[in-house]
Amino acid sequence: MLSSFLIALREGVEAALVVGIVLVYLSRTGRLALARYVWGGVAAAAASSLGVAIALDRWQISEDGFEGLLLLVAAIFVVTMIIWMNHVAQHIRKHIEERVERIAGRSAFGAGLGVATFVFLMVLREGAELALILRAVELSSAGLAVWIGTALGLASAVAVGVFFFQGTLKIPLGRFFSATSAILIVVAVQLALTGVHELSEAMWLPSSRIEMAYVGPVVRNEVFFFVVIFGAAALLVLREWFAARAQNAPPAANDAERRQREWERRKQRRWTFASAFACIAVILLLAAEFVYARVSAAPPPAALVEASAGIARIPLDQISDSNLHIFSVAAGGTTLRFIVIRKPNGSWGTALDACRICGTAGYRQEGTNVICRNCGAAIYIPTIGQAGGCNPVGVPARLANGALEIEISSLVSAYGEVPH
Repeated sequence: MLSSFLIALREGVEAALVVGIVLVYLSRTGRLALARYVWGGVAAAAASSLGVAIALDRWQISEDGFEGLLLLVAAIFVVTMIIWMNHVAQHIRKHIEERVERIAGRSAFGAGLGVATFVFLMVLREGAELALILRAVELSSAGLAVWIGTALGLASAVAVGVFFFQGTLKIPLGRFFSATSAILIVVAVQLALTGVHELSEAMWLPSSRIEMAYVGPVVRNEVFFFVVIFGAAALLVLREWFAARAQNAPPAANDAERRQREWERRKQRRWTFASAFACIAVILLLAAEFVYARVSAAPPPAALVEASAGIARIPLDQISDSNLHIFSVAAGGTTLRFIVIRKPNGSWGTALDACRICGTAGYRQEGTNVICRNCGAAIYIPTIGQAGGCNPVGVPARLANGALEIEISSLVSAYGEVPH
């Protein structure tokens, strides 16, 4: 939720600045009649951005590789957003006013159409970026939390825009964008790492069990990045507090007193930042330990199945509850673990409790999700039994006499594909 809040706040403030600067300039130059065209452009851009969001939401991506590409594209958009706004933050008012002045010099209808088009394109740029980035964020976090964070971020952006142009809120734009940029860099790193993890999971990039074990649990767990973002925000607030104290201090009586004050401020700032970094480091270590402890917990117990005539039979009444069921069977002196789960369409997914990337680490269930115990990858339940990525290695099964039957030879053959 915090990531979506920050992204929506940043994009919303950028759009609000554009609209506010155009409206203030039109009012100052006696062209307030063109304001309705501005709002028309805003409405059209908002509708188009909503259309982009709906299209992305209906584009139900289930392939890990395409998810990874979308996450990397979103990370690139975040970085370009940071670079662009930090570059133009000091001169954005001048650039927009010059563009509006050239457009407003046309005929009444032409000026209105030009202003509406300009505002439409500027706001649509922010809205489309927001839709794309939030779609990527939603792929790696809880959907409801993303929408709540987005709504709060946009509401805060509107409030910032209104108060800023009414003069009741004094925000140095350079410092605002500098602060949000530092936090959004963390968001971009999260998106990029998650994208690389998805591409590795899809085997579009070379991957190993060790790499997936270290990267996967972190990028799949919002707790770790929440702590990182919260820590970055705390340090930025601390920096602004020191800056405000330095500005509000009374002037020094002489050079010696000024140097003494500066030395004391630097010493206090160093100790404070060292303490803050140490606290954040400890919290990060605790968060990382929490994340990895969940992954390295003992595997779920497996119900033993006795094979008969080379076939393992599981009665359907034991597996018809849509939960993940883990079984084990003895085969050639080795105990093989396999999973069975009823899919939403009523069929059964049958596979080894192992995959081609993470080996025999196995899976666990969290609510309605099946999670890899090694890398934390969430497995799309309808794909269980299919080949690819961190999906468990599928084994064929058949229905007969009220039971699900799996041949032991199929389990042994599939087990040969698993790295050990």
